[in-house]
Amino acid sequence: MSFVEGLRCRECGTRVPVAAVHVCEWCFGPLEVVYDYDAMRGRVTREAVAAGPESIWRYAPLLPEPPASDPAGRVDLGAGWTPLVPAPRLGAAVGLRDLWLKNDTLNPSYSFKDRVVSVALTAARALGFDTVACASTGNLAHSVAAHAAQAGMRSFVFVPADLEQAKILATAVYGPNLVAVKGTYDDVNRLCGELAGEHDWAFVNVNVRPFYAEGSKTLGFEIAEQLGWRLPDHVVAPMASGSMLVKIDKAFSELVTLGLVDDVAWRVSGAQASGCSPIATAFKDRTGRLRPVRPDTVAKSLAIGDPADGYYALDAVHRTGGAVEDVDDREIVDGIRLLARTEGVFAETAGGVTVAVLRKLVRQGRIDPGGRTVAVVSGQGLKTLDATADLLGPTFTIGASLDEFGAALSLAAPGPRPVPRSEPA
Repeated sequence: MSFVEGLRCRECGTRVPVAAVHVCEWCFGPLEVVYDYDAMRGRVTREAVAAGPESIWRYAPLLPEPPASDPAGRVDLGAGWTPLVPAPRLGAAVGLRDLWLKNDTLNPSYSFKDRVVSVALTAARALGFDTVACASTGNLAHSVAAHAAQAGMRSFVFVPADLEQAKILATAVYGPNLVAVKGTYDDVNRLCGELAGEHDWAFVNVNVRPFYAEGSKTLGFEIAEQLGWRLPDHVVAPMASGSMLVKIDKAFSELVTLGLVDDVAWRVSGAQASGCSPIATAFKDRTGRLRPVRPDTVAKSLAIGDPADGYYALDAVHRTGGAVEDVDDREIVDGIRLLARTEGVFAETAGGVTVAVLRKLVRQGRIDPGGRTVAVVSGQGLKTLDATADLLGPTFTIGASLDEFGAALSLAAPGPRPVPRSEPA
């Protein structure tokens, strides 16, 4: 796999060859992909990246990609290279002068999960699997089903039975074996862990998790490149397992290691829903101890009560000087609506969590109002319409007459005022 040297335990450092394995046999710690950075230097350049496709695979050398002799080995629906756009209206509303949105609602299946799935299924095919599976809170299910269909791979997708109906339908249309499990995501994940020992399948977030998780690095790579090969001062990202935040931090470190960006300080902060906030609780009580919880939140895509990367997320937050906060369901819905009416981006509940936490962190003085801040919007709002369905509807209902419209128009709210747009410095 290109510059991949193998896998390494994140706890004890034991190294193992590339294989469909995610746990160290010595200490049971999680495994991660190890690269030969010395071999990359001078070969992975800004120019080489810019010459690549407008997708996550422009960063192929920094991913577990298939051998150069197998150019058709990638499972690719075109994930990545999503817009990074200035957000002056939202910034003004929350108190930030240089706010940017990483808009991952525009991926092929409308969430950031397309990044991790493209990498995971590419690795699975290179490792000889013809069947893929996953445990999911919804977005991953949608993405695995779509990518497996395109790759001609058999798929089994396991989800909580109470998942939003829109996500069920958006997954089922691709023809996977869709299995609804009575229980929480953590129950579903435990079942998949057991099934991974019984079936010779590639479970994207179990036995091929080390490769799967690497896909989130591309968020960090793109943010830096789209800012003119500069790192932002602060990134705020939603957290379920905590992996996205960890990998954005890792991406920035890799870019520094390879000399692609200047070695400057950055901060990463995490956003959780109060109804499922084990990482935020551990951060705020200062014990560093993660206690599993039973999720009870409208933000089902973040409803992982026992986060696999929770401790590593806390480490990244503490090491960079960031923070972790949580917000309740009312604040989540307010965040969705604020983002939509200020920047024209309709996010799912995870996006509402990010925006609401962003506002909270600014009020707490944890984000520099003048610094360059990037908020990650990870999925599209059409997937979670239930969250806002009872609150939204027509502004007016009138008969088909000029007089009735004139009466309604007199009550209409004034339009927003123009706000100057910023550009990368």
